[in-house]
Amino acid sequence: MEKNPIIAGNWKMYKTIKETKDFLEKLSSSLNNQRANVYIAPSFISLFFAKEIAKDTKIKIGSQNMHYESEGAFTGEISPGMLKEIDMDFVILGHSERRNVFKEDNSLINKKVLSSLENNIQPILCIGETEKERDSNSTNEVLEDQLTKNLLNVSKTQMKNVIIAYEPVWAIGTGKTATPDIAENAHLYIRKVITKLYDKDIANSTYILYGGSVKPDNIEILLGQHNIDGALIGGASLKIDTFLEIINKS
Repeated sequence: MEKNPIIAGNWKMYKTIKETKDFLEKLSSSLNNQRANVYIAPSFISLFFAKEIAKDTKIKIGSQNMHYESEGAFTGEISPGMLKEIDMDFVILGHSERRNVFKEDNSLINKKVLSSLENNIQPILCIGETEKERDSNSTNEVLEDQLTKNLLNVSKTQMKNVIIAYEPVWAIGTGKTATPDIAENAHLYIRKVITKLYDKDIANSTYILYGGSVKPDNIEILLGQHNIDGALIGGASLKIDTFLEIINKS
């Protein structure tokens, strides 16, 4: 890893507004000159309050999802314009839970990626293989298929604002972690695919984060890999002491 790392916390369906405020106040007061760029994705109802606390800090606040349309009869959805109104910095798209639990396919995720870029909201595009796909030696095939379809019609200029997160589905919330070699090989392959889709300069400058049971005791060895530029963290981002330890080790 040669870039200043991105350490992103995906809080999923956890934390009330009060808990969000308390966490971010502690986090903002604890950050000094750490190398890491810190991203936090709270729940929808906490986004406005989170941004208010983070606005004079280096902490970036983003959404865990969004719809691709600007408005319409889409019950329960949030538009990119709504996120822009409260100055969201980024949006997580294609998370394995969106793909597997809510059955979002590559075409839908591609529409969301394009919409986020058109609305100047930085996408963190999540890709990764299931345990079944890994066992059948299909990891590279799956990663290339997801990247090719999810980035369809994304221009070279737009690609400079895209973050990729590799999350092996079998390692999310399971306590299993891809070994540094497994993670590095996947990240290297992702960079090769981006080179093929765009060019080497864009591939080298693209942030590729690792997601999958990241903890204080494995963050240093993961970030020590050449092609791992940061981490997308679930459970370990919910406790302030644990999250700060990860940031400080990054």
